[in-house]
Amino acid sequence: MQAEVRDLFEGFSSGSVAVGDDSCPVDIPYVSAGTGPPLLLLHGAPQTKAMWHRVAPRLAERFTVVATDLRGYGDASKPEGGEKHQNYSKRAMAADQLAVMQALGHSRFMLAGHDRGGRVAHRLALDHPQAVSKLMVLDIAPTLSMFEQTDMNFATCYWHWFFYQQKAPLPEKLVGADPEYMLRTFMGGRHAGLSVFDPAAWSEYLRCAKNPAMLHAMCEDYRAAASIDLEHDRIDRSNKVVLEMPLRVLWGEYGLLHRCFEPLKDWRAFARKAEGRLLPCGHYIAEELPDVLVPECFEFFGSEAV
Repeated sequence: MQAEVRDLFEGFSSGSVAVGDDSCPVDIPYVSAGTGPPLLLLHGAPQTKAMWHRVAPRLAERFTVVATDLRGYGDASKPEGGEKHQNYSKRAMAADQLAVMQALGHSRFMLAGHDRGGRVAHRLALDHPQAVSKLMVLDIAPTLSMFEQTDMNFATCYWHWFFYQQKAPLPEKLVGADPEYMLRTFMGGRHAGLSVFDPAAWSEYLRCAKNPAMLHAMCEDYRAAASIDLEHDRIDRSNKVVLEMPLRVLWGEYGLLHRCFEPLKDWRAFARKAEGRLLPCGHYIAEELPDVLVPECFEFFGSEAV
């Protein structure tokens, strides 16, 4: 783990867990601290576990917190996507995270995911409901719901979805020509600008984005979302499979999601019990509004705290 990231998670232990199978072995790095019921935190793109640095230490006062890098991101392994992008299906990425938690001794846990991590969390909770007691998703609506509501507003706001899913290596080459420009324009162009990001965390995001293997993995993540993930979601819908555990949805008033969708309404079609609310921030909730997110986590997950 990079020294700057270690400083962001002072007092946390760190390690890596070998997951996957012989056809696609993967190492998933993690940091962990705290006591009490286990809580897994999954980051978004193009970020890493570093995005949780403002909330994880405070959550560790009540929970055993585990924050990981998703397959393809940060210092996790970055396999090729496969012919059908199956190695970046949310099913495969979710299985990684379940294996990490089991390796750390947590057979049942609570789960929070932001952005792409929220999509992995959604699939983990669908595929392994016995393992997930409560689920929180940050600033996303269900992938299938979003694609099925595609219009000019969505395509304009979420242009990157349609760009990253283009056939390799077009988006990889274009972003890879100047990754820093892409990050500064894309992340800095949102509501909060660049000032919301801690310099050490920003340095980590930039370091990882400069890795061509990470850029390819990120594009494969989006390609999977527009193909194999939709297949899995449609099968679940036809079989009337929904989230059975309590779900809390939080999203930003100044984010693109709020401009394009009704997140709570959309999630209620995919879950038995969904609640949530709008927060006065943009997309990067954990970094923009940690003083609000932490109490939300304590309130939602707190009934399981020791």
